[in-house]
Amino acid sequence: MTTGGRQSGLRARNYLIQVELLRDRVENWGNYPFAVPAIQAFDRLTFDKPVTFLIGENGSGKSTLLEAIAVAWGLNAEGGSRDLRFTTRESHSDLYKYLLLARGRHRAGDQFFLRAESFYNLATTIEDLGGTRYGNISLHEQSHGESFLALVTNRFNGSGFYVLDEPEAALSPSRQMSLLALMHDLVTDGAQFVIATHSPILMAYPHATIFQMSDDGPFEIPYRETEHFLVTRRFLEDPETMLEIVLNPDLYGD
Repeated sequence: MTTGGRQSGLRARNYLIQVELLRDRVENWGNYPFAVPAIQAFDRLTFDKPVTFLIGENGSGKSTLLEAIAVAWGLNAEGGSRDLRFTTRESHSDLYKYLLLARGRHRAGDQFFLRAESFYNLATTIEDLGGTRYGNISLHEQSHGESFLALVTNRFNGSGFYVLDEPEAALSPSRQMSLLALMHDLVTDGAQFVIATHSPILMAYPHATIFQMSDDGPFEIPYRETEHFLVTRRFLEDPETMLEIVLNPDLYGD
C-alpha cells in the first residue's frame, strides 16, 4: 500500500481535484439551492482519492451538489456523457453556474453521469438514438439492477471520470458488491468516481474519501463513524430490539 490511500498497482488519476463555490457571485442565499444549509456553508472540496463519496440525510444537498459537479463538468443533467444530450424535464438547479472546477493534469478519456432517478429516461434515449445493446440486450429488456450493471460493465472504460447518483437504488446487496468489483477494476485502470450514496456497502470501498453533508457544510468522516455504518451494524446485531424501538417510539422517546 502506498501513501495517500492508494493501493499498489493502481493507475488512478484525479481528473477532478477541487470544487469551489464562487460565493461572491451568489446574489440571494435565500433561494434554492443556496438556502440548503450544507450548500450555504459550502466553500470547497478537495478530491485526492480515486473514489469520493457524498453522504447525508435525504434533503441534505448531496445529490444537488453531485448534479452540479456533473453539469459543470459538461455532462448531461439527466445522465449520460458529453455527447449524449437530452432533456425530459429541466429540474436541475443553477448551482453548477457557481462552481469552479479545478482539473488535474490528466485528461479523462471517458466520462459519464449515472442517475438512479432518471435512468429510465436515459435508457429510452439510448434506445431511440440507435439502440445500443449493452450486454447484447436492450437496457429496457433487463431488470433495473441488471441494466445498471450492464451499462457500467459495457459502457464505462478505463481512464474515465464517473459521477454516480445513488446507484444502489436498483441493486441488491450482492449486486452492490458486484458494482464494487467493477469500480475497482476501473480504478485500477485509471478511473475516478464521485458518488452520492446511502449504501454502507458501497462507501466501504477501500481508502475512499467520505464527505458528510451537514448544516455546517461538508466534512470528511471515517467510514466506521458514519451513521449508515453504525445504524446498519446495530440493526443487524439486534434487529428485534431495533424494531421494538422503531415500532414503539412513544415508549423509548428519541
